[in-house]
Amino acid sequence: MTVLQTTEFKQWYLKCNLKDRAQIDSRIARIEDFDHFGDCKLIDNNLAELRWKIGRRIYFTRVGEHTILLLLGGLKNAQKKDIKKAKLLLKRYAES
Repeated sequence: MTVLQTTEFKQWYLKCNLKDRAQIDSRIARIEDFDHFGDCKLIDNNLAELRWKIGRRIYFTRVGEHTILLLLGGLKNAQKKDIKKAKLLLKRYAES
C-alpha cells in the first residue's frame, strides 16, 4: 500500500510530539507493509478515519486500489470540525 500525505496532514503531524509521531509512523508503516489499518471506521463514501483509544484521529481516503491519501489529523474532541475540514480537503484534492 502506498501512503500519500496532504500539506494539511504534514502541518498537523509536525505539531505532534515525538511520542505521538512514533505511534503515527508505526501505524503508517503497518499500512504500507501489511495493508493492516487497525482500528478504522468509514465515515462517508470516500472518507474514513484511523482511530486510537487516546482519541487521536487521522482522516484519509482511498486513491485507487493500492494507495491512500492522509488528509488531516486531529483529536476526538474536535472531530466534527475536523470531519468537515477533511471533507473539504477531499473535495479539493479530488478536483485537482
